[in-house]
Amino acid sequence: MKNLILTILTCLVTLVAKAQDNPAYRIFTSDGEKTDYSTMIETVSKADVIFVGETHNCPIAHWMEYEIISDIARKCPKGLVLGAEMFESDNQLLLDEYVSGLISSDRFESEAKLWDNHYTDYAPLLYLARDKGLRFIATNVPRRYASYVKDNGLEALNDLSDAAKALMAPLPIAYDEASAENEMFAFMNMMAGHDSQSHYAEAQALKDATMAWFIAENSDRKFIHINGNYHSDSNGGIIPYLNRYLPDKDVATICCVRQEEISRLDVDNRDRADFIICVPEEMTMTF
Repeated sequence: MKNLILTILTCLVTLVAKAQDNPAYRIFTSDGEKTDYSTMIETVSKADVIFVGETHNCPIAHWMEYEIISDIARKCPKGLVLGAEMFESDNQLLLDEYVSGLISSDRFESEAKLWDNHYTDYAPLLYLARDKGLRFIATNVPRRYASYVKDNGLEALNDLSDAAKALMAPLPIAYDEASAENEMFAFMNMMAGHDSQSHYAEAQALKDATMAWFIAENSDRKFIHINGNYHSDSNGGIIPYLNRYLPDKDVATICCVRQEEISRLDVDNRDRADFIICVPEEMTMTF
């Protein structure tokens, strides 16, 4: 028995040591300096709007989002407003009814447009909002309008009804075709093998502008927004539009990246956000 206990203790010490040598994540500042979770929370919680960029299929990113929201909520006795790319503006009523407890999870999930990984990755954020009495804003443009712009360009939005236009940022949507960001989206469109006449970058601009608009419209309290990294990396994407609609607000950014080795931050990942959560590439994915 004594030998068995010693063996178990040895195994536990080995596992703990291995976990310390191989953490699930590390946090860095924008310039690549190591920092810790408490410092990150203390710093970003001072901002008016906090963007948490994610890798959509990373479980560490989703867990950290939950923890970040929970911990900042404790620092804000007046409450927070939450928002996310994953929910579209024409589902706002459903979202309000669900978070307020008016309708059940079953009704919400059967009627709302949800991402395939909603149940594992985003439903916990709605549970958190419901439990803490937080408003949750569906910030993204309805996908049918993003698709419409992809096929026809931003100018085609002028043909929509007033009811449709109420679900997006005010027209016209500012768009700079020569910007580095929009050139990147055009390149992504080409690499994906899409039609060269596709207005893919303009559709992304509509999404970014609409998310910024609904953040600005609901910014009476500290706002935390969840989105894919590319919607807030390097203070681009949503943020320039937010600066148009809501100037003079302090913005903080977090992003989650994956690297082969996380003892230091790769040069390519520096300056992507105020804080970078770095996860090993071997970490499991949710899809």
